[in-house]
Amino acid sequence: MAEVSAEKEKGIAGALTLMRGLDVLGRVAKGDNTLPKISRALDLNKSTVHRLASTLVDYGFLSFTQREGYALGTRLLELGHAASQQITLTRVSHDHLVRLAADTGDTVNLGVLDGHQVHYIDKIPGTRRIEVRCVIGERQYLRPTGLGKALLLDADEDKLREVYNREAREFANYRYDLKGWLDIMKTYREGGYALDMDENEDRIRCVSAPIRDLSGKIIAAVSISSAAQYMDDARLETLKGYVKEVTLTISRELGYKG
Repeated sequence: MAEVSAEKEKGIAGALTLMRGLDVLGRVAKGDNTLPKISRALDLNKSTVHRLASTLVDYGFLSFTQREGYALGTRLLELGHAASQQITLTRVSHDHLVRLAADTGDTVNLGVLDGHQVHYIDKIPGTRRIEVRCVIGERQYLRPTGLGKALLLDADEDKLREVYNREAREFANYRYDLKGWLDIMKTYREGGYALDMDENEDRIRCVSAPIRDLSGKIIAAVSISSAAQYMDDARLETLKGYVKEVTLTISRELGYKG
């Protein structure tokens, strides 16, 4: 019981520190650029504010110079750009995904690369009796998922090896060895699509294709997923055309000229 209580207290303290750090960011955003100003505004002592602000500077959320004091850091610009991209992406793509799900009867997902994983940022359920298990906000591995493979279609062999070996350390049992996976990724790259053939979830298959931005960079991917009984080879071939057409349309609305 003592260990549980200590862990709970540690969690509460951590949450409080996080909230105070966010409060410091908020005050700097409002123009409070010195320790005394921030301390007065938040009713915190200067040593606490200095500790919080120094950590935020270390991680790039704030910057500091003797002449100008504290200012918002470049890390916030990166996060703001990423958030703006995702908001724009979901707004532009959502209606297309809804139509794709209605046309196919299958579940349609939108995902982006988040660190070493796929982050699902939109989902349109299918109309079939069997529902595909995934939720908005979920994160999955790259190697076995259709979305993950589609997001990696432009990656060079060194990057693909890195992904394969990293995920192999976390779960070793996978259908393809390294050479087999590199070969299948070459096929997918040439075709502009990717498949998940019961690799991520038993008897669930999907076909996926990438979304590109103005520069041609892959920024997201769309997948059509369903139970294997609805996804034989002939239907997968048909769905390749559906998903590639939709992702090209979305890409062009985002400025892609290809």
